[in-house]
Amino acid sequence: MPRRAASGRHPPARTAAPVVTDESPLDWLARRRGRDGTPLITPAQQGAGERLRRDFTQAGLTPRVTANWSALGTGAAGAAGSPGSFSDVVLAAKTRFALAMRALGPELSGTVVDVCCFLKGLETVESERRWPPRTAKVVLGLGLDRLARHYGLASQAQGRGTAPTRAWHAGE
Repeated sequence: MPRRAASGRHPPARTAAPVVTDESPLDWLARRRGRDGTPLITPAQQGAGERLRRDFTQAGLTPRVTANWSALGTGAAGAAGSPGSFSDVVLAAKTRFALAMRALGPELSGTVVDVCCFLKGLETVESERRWPPRTAKVVLGLGLDRLARHYGLASQAQGRGTAPTRAWHAGE
């Protein structure tokens, strides 16, 4: 039997936490349109960036705000941060993230990580690197294209022009 609140009524039902879509610069870029009416980034670029962000978060690469006290009082083998303390999911995410960084190369990886993983805006990236205006958008676009190619994502489905002709013949 459900528990009743002190007033004799049922407690309010729990709802899922709201998802904040305005948080991601990629979502903002996908909603914005250029002068020609096309989105500033393609769905493939957005998907690649979100996939990188998911791996980054799953791998536990987000910086800590406070001290990590979980390693205190445990032996060296069980200390937090040792290879034995990571789950297979975390290790797989770290591997996927490292492969994506290798595919991006040192020229593009910093900008892509700043925007996709650390959620920095384009103007922030440009001011931190002392780049001219709108440069980060171009560099990010190139990086997201390379990342989408690494993940095997494309803006359009492409296949062979024609299917091979198949015929069944009766044995002669």
